[in-house]
Amino acid sequence: MRLSPDEVIYWQQGFFKLNATIAFTWGLMLVLAVGAKLITRKLTVEHTRSRWQNLLEIVVTNITRQIEEVGLSNPRKYLGFLGTLFLFIAAASLCTVIPGYEPPTGSLSTTAALALCVLVAVPLFGIEDQGLGGYLKSYIKPTVVMLPFNLISEVSRTLALAVRLFGNMMSGAMIIAILLTITPFIFPVVMTLLGLLTGMVQAYIFSILAAVYIAAATRTREPKPEPAPST
Repeated sequence: MRLSPDEVIYWQQGFFKLNATIAFTWGLMLVLAVGAKLITRKLTVEHTRSRWQNLLEIVVTNITRQIEEVGLSNPRKYLGFLGTLFLFIAAASLCTVIPGYEPPTGSLSTTAALALCVLVAVPLFGIEDQGLGGYLKSYIKPTVVMLPFNLISEVSRTLALAVRLFGNMMSGAMIIAILLTITPFIFPVVMTLLGLLTGMVQAYIFSILAAVYIAAATRTREPKPEPAPST
């Protein structure tokens, strides 16, 4: 029983090798890119629209609403990054119904890469919103003593994102593999459907946590309300 798609090697030449994680990651990105190009090539503002455009508008609208509810005032600014994270993880989970497919999110290297994307994006959005000086000052608030703790927090939450996603995705695949060896076929099918639901939930949680971290990095200090004049 395989614990990770990294163990499936398609080609190797010395140090370089092509495993299932790399192959399915790039294949999935290619499918998403081509699909996005095909769906958006004939967008219209007329009342008569294609089913694909209606589906696209539903997905974009809901992702935008979720980003706004997290506390980001300009959700369109973060839609590209957060929406891509959600769609990649969700698509990786949905494709598990394809025979022979190995979800790349079942590899710690993939989940670590996704978490690193969040680690890089958080300060970039924070610097863009508050400026370099304003963002760096957030690490020493309320006192400079908090600097090492804030740095540790940045690293630990990134590690937690990677381990959380990897653990949930890998555990689902392992449970299905075990059930296939000891139970009839119908029960693993039910577990596969449950795994699809779990994958969608993980995609949602990962994207929401990324949005929360970005919202924390881009927060600005609101002016204190002036006291009402005494009468």
